Amino acid sequence: MVLSVGVAIVAVIGAVLVTGRANGPLRTADGRVATGLPSASPSRPGHEVYGFVPYWEIDNDIAAHLRETDATTIALFSVTHTGKGTLGTTHSGYRRIDGPIGRQVIAEAHQRGRRVDATWTSFGKAKNRSLFGTQALQDKVIASLVAFRAELDLDGLAVDVESIDDADIPAYGAFIERLRAALVAANPAATLTVATGAGRQGAALALAASLAGADRIFLMGYDYRTASSQPGASAPIARRDGDERSLAWSLDLYAGLGIPSSRTILGLPLYGLAWPTADAEVGAPSTGGGDIWVPRRNLATLRDPAVTTGYDDIEDVGFLARRDGASWQSIYYDTPRSLRPKLGLANDRGLAGAGFWALGYERGLPEYTDLIAAFRLGQTMTVAAGGP
Repeated sequence: MVLSVGVAIVAVIGAVLVTGRANGPLRTADGRVATGLPSASPSRPGHEVYGFVPYWEIDNDIAAHLRETDATTIALFSVTHTGKGTLGTTHSGYRRIDGPIGRQVIAEAHQRGRRVDATWTSFGKAKNRSLFGTQALQDKVIASLVAFRAELDLDGLAVDVESIDDADIPAYGAFIERLRAALVAANPAATLTVATGAGRQGAALALAASLAGADRIFLMGYDYRTASSQPGASAPIARRDGDERSLAWSLDLYAGLGIPSSRTILGLPLYGLAWPTADAEVGAPSTGGGDIWVPRRNLATLRDPAVTTGYDDIEDVGFLARRDGASWQSIYYDTPRSLRPKLGLANDRGLAGAGFWALGYERGLPEYTDLIAAFRLGQTMTVAAGGP
């Protein structure tokens, strides 16, 4: 199957990256239509909640917060590999996950019947070129990850590969297949989740992982805007600037490639972005670069009566404007109100569930916790009138 995966991806990767469509069916090396790619027609929606917890949020209070958060799977972020294929034990992510708080989170999640994954990351074209160009190195990384899962009694692994050459995507797919096979050989109940971007290369990676048998595809439905963008939502349903890229566009892209809705998780942001602007109007252009804005680090701003509050009905995102000297700081961030229609998309598309980057960012704001609980219960995700 490894060769078949690679050949199938090579056959369509150009079309996917340029047009977002596969020109005809995927075929294996002997000419058969590739199997393992179910119809993209929506299935009955699931209500899994897959929540990443980055190492900088693994602190003395995180275990208590996660006890109150109805996540089906907690993904601890992250470990990475060295040039020798071992895991980098001096990296902060490894030390936090393997430390007493990380182990407490794992144990308490299991007591509550929840799953815990460790996330493995490989960022940067040079690092990925080296990895996916050398099968011996890949095999060492796989062995290291399988051993780490067993050591910490984890339920599975999450894979997050970013900044990769298009030519390396077939090797990525073959790596995913071998990693999953090794995990299941060591523990038949172990699962593999892959996080893939919202654009065309992300869809190509998701296709490769889907053909390779990944159990879940976490569509990272955010970063449509970044610090260098003009102001607006990180995860827009529609766009006020005319750009086609949105959550609906990404979901259509994935569905058009046949990526199974029953294995797809829609990832949503629990953060926002803030830009300097000349005035306090929704849609005002920036006067400089933006920055990440995390709700839990800005509780005073959220509770300040002098802050201008609003809602962008076009992009479905919360809006704040606060004085910053002679100018303004305009903040676009996802609130429980703005997340409702986005969770509704997961239901409408028959996805396995939804996920978040990142649990911990919403600490001190119980309305987010309530929303997650409501989604888990399968409640209708309608937009509440007013509200945050």
